[in-house]
Amino acid sequence: MKNKIKALFIISICIILLITSCRTSVTPQSTLDKLSETVNTSTTQKTILPVTPTPELILDVNEWWRDVVFYEIFVRSFKDSDGDGKGDFNGIIEQLDYLNDGDPNTDDDLGIGGIWLMPINPSPSYHGYDVTDYYAVNPDYGTMDDFKKLLEEADKRGIRVIIDLVLNHTSTKHPWFKSALDTNSDYHDWFVWADENPRQTGPWGQNPWHRAINGLYYYGIFWSEMPDLNYYNPTVSKTMMDVSRFWLEEVGVDGFRVDAARYLYSEGFAQQDTPETIAWFQDWRSFYKNIDAEAYSVGEVWADLQIVAKYGGNTGLDSLFMFDLAEDIKNSIYSPTPSRIIKSYLDIDEYFSDQAFSTFLSNHDQQRVMSFYKGDIQKAKLAAFVYLTGPGTPFIYYGEEIGMTGNKPDEMLRTPMQWSTDAQSGFTSSIPWEPINPGWQEINVKSLMENPESLLNTYKALISLRNNYSALKTGQYLPLTSSCRTMYPVLRIKDSEILLILANLGKQDLENCTIALEESSLSGKYQLEAIFGESSLNEINFDSNGALLGFQLDPVIKAFDAVILKLNVIID
Repeated sequence: MKNKIKALFIISICIILLITSCRTSVTPQSTLDKLSETVNTSTTQKTILPVTPTPELILDVNEWWRDVVFYEIFVRSFKDSDGDGKGDFNGIIEQLDYLNDGDPNTDDDLGIGGIWLMPINPSPSYHGYDVTDYYAVNPDYGTMDDFKKLLEEADKRGIRVIIDLVLNHTSTKHPWFKSALDTNSDYHDWFVWADENPRQTGPWGQNPWHRAINGLYYYGIFWSEMPDLNYYNPTVSKTMMDVSRFWLEEVGVDGFRVDAARYLYSEGFAQQDTPETIAWFQDWRSFYKNIDAEAYSVGEVWADLQIVAKYGGNTGLDSLFMFDLAEDIKNSIYSPTPSRIIKSYLDIDEYFSDQAFSTFLSNHDQQRVMSFYKGDIQKAKLAAFVYLTGPGTPFIYYGEEIGMTGNKPDEMLRTPMQWSTDAQSGFTSSIPWEPINPGWQEINVKSLMENPESLLNTYKALISLRNNYSALKTGQYLPLTSSCRTMYPVLRIKDSEILLILANLGKQDLENCTIALEESSLSGKYQLEAIFGESSLNEINFDSNGALLGFQLDPVIKAFDAVILKLNVIID
């Protein structure tokens, strides 16, 4: 499908395949067959050592994820192609041109360069995070051939596809866990057990111990239906590495969003961020990079920056989601405090100076943006403006671009996509698995596409600018100061490309605002060209130290107004 540059890694791959020759099932046969095969070879598996990572080769690898905007899709709710009320792979194929039609000369698409699919494995639940087969796809969504067709069609349009990788736990319905209920089974040690209830409190005050039908207690940090795997068992570790290999090598995905990355190794009261967990991801990185050097990983580590940073760097995950930044952006626009946004970005830079992090406003676990802003489209536009012009790799939750609403419980955060004014908003020809949100007759892709001032068209314009300007993708983030409290002033600089980002986050018009900068790498005069929004500014002048002293902005900057100005050097 894509050039994987495997030739550069052939020796390493051979070594890995030799080491893993006796792992649990390396072919995508049925789960029951894999279970039978594993039990029959259990003596051998008990002696398998943990994967020894092959040293990474230093190569000029295409870090494509730095240049794209991702789109998070809950397959069940995106588009139903067969009339069963549930979204599916073929439904996504039908709507790929909405995300990216592959033609840079058109402007009818969003310009998305990457898709993150929430869990696509078989599962007894609607959400899919309780997996019953790691080597198969959910039959509600189609067949493996359907999924491979989706990868093929996405590739034609320049879209990379990553999938949710649920490493921490399985379903209680998984054959591994069913077998583990027998204390004599080789699978018993694949999970974490206690003879008596440890009465241990989980990280957020929950009870992580659940009684099984065999009278024992098993550890499941998130839910009684999702028992945690025991990574202290080397066979578990090797099996999950093989799962990664299967999806990269045999199926052809472009990487993974790693679910619940903090919790792999738990022992006693140390239930998260253990040294063993962090070390495992370092081993895993070497493993999957030697399969596909361009494969991408982004991790869910919802924690303080000091902890998040432990999972990144050159030896860890490629990228980490910035949960605190998302809250800072949303709250700073709700109660205008641009300094909070700037501080959040600068704090991140202390740990991720290479900008190897991912940004978002909401996801499948959080209140939707439009609900957070109580329907205020102007604030939703500003939030999009801030994070799509800021550092990091942006992720858009499906429907965020049209202003879909949703509050807890989780099902209400994952309602069907609103496509048109047709019956069931064009999502399905039958009864949807979950009711369409109220207001879909006005809030849908077709209607908003026709409105130049819509939230959707704001997203389109911002993504287009990001795709076309390197400064917005990976440029330096250089904040300025302002005489106006609600003004957000930032420079993004990449080589000779210089962009001035300005936004009034407040609900009051601003008059006679100035911006200032003590020093920078800039000097001389620049002509100002508005590439987003409107401005009467013509020229800006930096002194020999790159300072900008009391630069006067437009006489009046309207409430919620935002502009991007390109600085073109003037040669005297």
